[in-house]
Amino acid sequence: MPTHRPPISRFVVSDPAAGPYGITVGPDAAPWFTLVHAGRIGRLAADGTVASYPVDTPSSGPAIITTGPDGALWFTRSRDHHIGRITTDGVTASFPVPSAEAAPFGIAAGPDGALWFTGMNADVIGRITTDGRITEFPLPVTGGFPSMITAGPDGALWFTLNRANAIGRIDPAGAVTLHRLPTADAGPVGITRGTDGNLWFVEIAAGQIGRITPDGAVAEFALPDRDAKPHAIVADPAGGCWFTEWAGNRIGHVSADGDFHHHDLPDPASEPHGIAVGPDAAVWVALETGTVVRLAPRAGG
Repeated sequence: MPTHRPPISRFVVSDPAAGPYGITVGPDAAPWFTLVHAGRIGRLAADGTVASYPVDTPSSGPAIITTGPDGALWFTRSRDHHIGRITTDGVTASFPVPSAEAAPFGIAAGPDGALWFTGMNADVIGRITTDGRITEFPLPVTGGFPSMITAGPDGALWFTLNRANAIGRIDPAGAVTLHRLPTADAGPVGITRGTDGNLWFVEIAAGQIGRITPDGAVAEFALPDRDAKPHAIVADPAGGCWFTEWAGNRIGHVSADGDFHHHDLPDPASEPHGIAVGPDAAVWVALETGTVVRLAPRAGG
């Protein structure tokens, strides 16, 4: 299994108990991250200083965060069933989702100027406009546990169904198509649109990376370490995708052909979760040990 030690910078951003979880690079080119156990949103400045903003409910469980079409950051609050919004100067707002105990988790900007999110416990996909109006679309499955979501190349949203072992597609009108995975109990979680025009996803239970074409053809690539528990995935602008290996304590890279490279993290048992790529092609990863790391751009992945 090829491993490399590229330049990795390490930033302490919180107490380990706060749990950095989701991460994105905001419209200000700074990494923004959720502190899932502390009910806060963090920002890491270029000089390494950290700003931390409280969510109105400390036990809200902010999870996944993304940039919205309005230039603000939007995030899911999986424990108190709200969608949150924070401006780049730290002003927050929140919006309750209609389904009780929905546990919103994944969130992504859609092609229609709205944000789309998953309701893990309610088997729904939600849509929220930038002024806070929410519509929910029920899924044709029970107990499917919709997890992550991303905008596809076809004008639809694509999402993982962790317990239903499927990849879903929903168009802006709410029509849903499900694609079952070849591997039983694969446990798909993270999903992203690749630079090759396909959707790439991780299979946390099977230790695999998957690829699905817009017409539903699935390919699966087994990781060298099948117990690595891949969690989140993001497209690499240079081709392929980056992903986190939660149990393997690594950052992985998969090429469009399914070739892997792996990058060891500097601290043991750091539990990498969210992953993002900045405008300079640097890779940012949130670690549950209270740190964020930056993997410097490197030619060839």
